[in-house]
Amino acid sequence: MRPGKWCGLAAVIALTATACGSGGGTRATGADGGPPGRDGFPVRVADCKGVETTFTAPPRKIVTSNAAALEMLLRLGAGDRVIGTGFPPGRGTLPGGLGARAAKVPVLGKAVIPKEKLLGSGADLYIDTFAAMGGMGGMGGAGDAPTDEEFKAAGIRHVYLASTACAPMAKGPQRDLSGVEGDLTRLGAVTGTAPRARELVAGMRAKVAAVHKAVADVPEAERPRYFFFDFDAGTKQPMAVCGKQVANAVITQAGARNVFGDCDGDFTPVSWEDVVAKNPDWIQLAVRDRGDAAANAKAFDQAAQFLTSFPATKGLAAVRNERFLRIGSEPTTIAGTRNADTVEEIAHTLYPARFKGGR
Repeated sequence: MRPGKWCGLAAVIALTATACGSGGGTRATGADGGPPGRDGFPVRVADCKGVETTFTAPPRKIVTSNAAALEMLLRLGAGDRVIGTGFPPGRGTLPGGLGARAAKVPVLGKAVIPKEKLLGSGADLYIDTFAAMGGMGGMGGAGDAPTDEEFKAAGIRHVYLASTACAPMAKGPQRDLSGVEGDLTRLGAVTGTAPRARELVAGMRAKVAAVHKAVADVPEAERPRYFFFDFDAGTKQPMAVCGKQVANAVITQAGARNVFGDCDGDFTPVSWEDVVAKNPDWIQLAVRDRGDAAANAKAFDQAAQFLTSFPATKGLAAVRNERFLRIGSEPTTIAGTRNADTVEEIAHTLYPARFKGGR
């Protein structure tokens, strides 16, 4: 399940030259197509459609569209250059000092950043997490997304995260974390933090490789059926994670089968009848971080209570046997290094006997 699955897409959005196949990964090239200079610049980045942007030096003022790109920059050590974000991480979403640093970043929009505010931010780089086919419109801001010409006039370069914005354009589902790894690699090259990016990617790969080794002999057909229950999306109609959402890659890499992995796109509303028909073996109680351990525990309890009392689901074997995973929504659905941690957590829960000492 290593990097070939994303090779076709990575070749489109990579730093011009992408190494696909054995070894995987991406590398930067100079503006003339040769190797970058000794300081790593210039580098070229192509978007989901192949349009290239050249960086002759690291950006100094960055705006991120949401918490995914913000967290990546914080982990890369480039957080001091972020001058604003949309969709900020909730209180407690990011651990320790990371959360404290994120809290200092000005919020330009609690949801999609208004176009005028983004264009007037003074940024020299905007990192877009939303579907490239519709720009910010992918998150409900259709008609209010800056055009390429407006970005250029404002002096703002515009790049996308492959694992989120470009995923809808991919031919197939996300089944591994190479899209996330590529994003970290590209952002590391662009911001001049490539060594740190390599460390983060290596750490992710080591965790996932250990899981692969432990579950490698489990046939695909015998891997547990897994339902991601997005409790905070509402209980009247469940919201399923589909194949092109990064959560599908997390679930797959953990040795499970996303019961809605065959639906196209990232998220889609389904019915409780659909969930019952899928008959999952395990259910993730995916609640969003409340910023407090007690509040989180209460939310997990409420999600479990709903499933055990709701007529449509209380008869499911997974519910009767309380095969629940209390894992937050953010580290599963938001692209970043914590995806690998979630792979570990899911695998250790589903296959405890295969890991020495458990988690």
